[in-house]
Amino acid sequence: MRQPEQKLIFELSQDGRIGHALPELDIPEVPVEDILADECIRKEEPGLPEVSELQLMRHYTALSTRNHGVDSGFYPLGSCTMKYNPKINEDVARYPGFAHIHPYQPVEQVQGAMELMYNLQTSLAEITGMDEVTLQPAAGAHGEWTGLMMIRAYHEAKGEAHRNKVIVPDSAHGTNPASATVAGFEAVTVKTDERGLVDLEHLREVTGEDTAALMLTNPNTLGLFEENIEEMARVVHEAGGKLYYDGANSNAILGIARPGDMGFDVVHLNLHKTFTGPHGGGGPGSGPVGVKEDLVPYLPKPLLIKEEDHYTWEYNRPDAIGRVKPYYGNFGINVRAYAYIRTMGAEGLRKVSEYAVLNANYLMRKLEPHFDLPYNRHCMHEFVLSGRSQKKLGVRTLDIAKRLLDFGYHPPTIYFPINVEECMMIEPTETEAKETLDEFAEAMIQIANEVKEEPEKVQEAPFNTVVNRLDETRAARTPILRYEKNM
Repeated sequence: MRQPEQKLIFELSQDGRIGHALPELDIPEVPVEDILADECIRKEEPGLPEVSELQLMRHYTALSTRNHGVDSGFYPLGSCTMKYNPKINEDVARYPGFAHIHPYQPVEQVQGAMELMYNLQTSLAEITGMDEVTLQPAAGAHGEWTGLMMIRAYHEAKGEAHRNKVIVPDSAHGTNPASATVAGFEAVTVKTDERGLVDLEHLREVTGEDTAALMLTNPNTLGLFEENIEEMARVVHEAGGKLYYDGANSNAILGIARPGDMGFDVVHLNLHKTFTGPHGGGGPGSGPVGVKEDLVPYLPKPLLIKEEDHYTWEYNRPDAIGRVKPYYGNFGINVRAYAYIRTMGAEGLRKVSEYAVLNANYLMRKLEPHFDLPYNRHCMHEFVLSGRSQKKLGVRTLDIAKRLLDFGYHPPTIYFPINVEECMMIEPTETEAKETLDEFAEAMIQIANEVKEEPEKVQEAPFNTVVNRLDETRAARTPILRYEKNM
């Protein structure tokens, strides 16, 4: 059943309705003409909606129910790790001692917050096998750029500024080549072999004296662990390059494997993915970066350090790449991540990955008979299916994703990685119950059967959402972003 149409709040407006009560002014009133130039003063009322408090509450509550989130339904968005955000993290982040402090307060007044951040740095260094961590970067792609800038500074300090190429697999996140370009490098593509892993022979071909780094996600975006990672590290290191680890898929290896032990020199983590900070529209990101010892001098400044029992900022860092974010990262997300790590403990973090891998393999085998499985082997925390067979019947992966909306599920990532035709990347995460996975699988199987029996139904979906299928080009290029009277 389609959801009822919702009016704009301007359409609810009636002259004279009031949804607020402001206290009487307790300071002398100053005429606006005394403080603003004439051209800055409105000549007419702004045209704000006039609604009651009840109308206001119902309107925005109704709007909130139309935004799909991990608290409202299954969200198998591959590579994005849309995992549940434990509410204890939210409670801790709202403690007055964390929520009401200000970045400009003297360090003597915020020692508790600095201790939390220092302990978080130490924990993330241990989890990843790095020697030092900075919490400054604001999100994953920002962490990528920060890591690459440190690699660039490292090579320049050694007199090897000619190293201007960053190797990126063809299945990499789109931010990888973009970050390399923004950092002043040229992105070079390395192919994927028939098993879904980096092609070692091609890697050897593209690695040379101009190689600055190899950017890699492990497990990769096909959900497969790079079995030859130690040999890949040897190839790149012998050529004088560095290994950069994209932490987007870290949820598969917590407590089991560490990038530092695999040979990586730089790591970024997504606290808003792996460590349960709110993701997407729910809150800001956080992309801490960890490095091995030879890259520590280039970490952004200031660096949070501990001197005996006192925490302070170290600004005297002549080789640092500079500050990459005002203050010291997104503090509220750091608090949430630290609460999660302390709540789970080492054993709990390992179970996170074990259950994430178990759920992904269970769901993959449930769906295997009904869709093409490009790489028929054990997956990690996510897996890819292909809608090639459905495409032959006139139904695209996009159609399948739209039909899933009718069942109340957020669709998986589609058409990524780009080296899998009609790709669907599915990541169930560790917290979903078997019943949820079974129900999602049944929905997918029903859609696969509909493709064979009544393909037009899938082609025309969705039917139960607020609006029918949108013109995607117009929606992206000519959105209506503000209300205009009499439009």
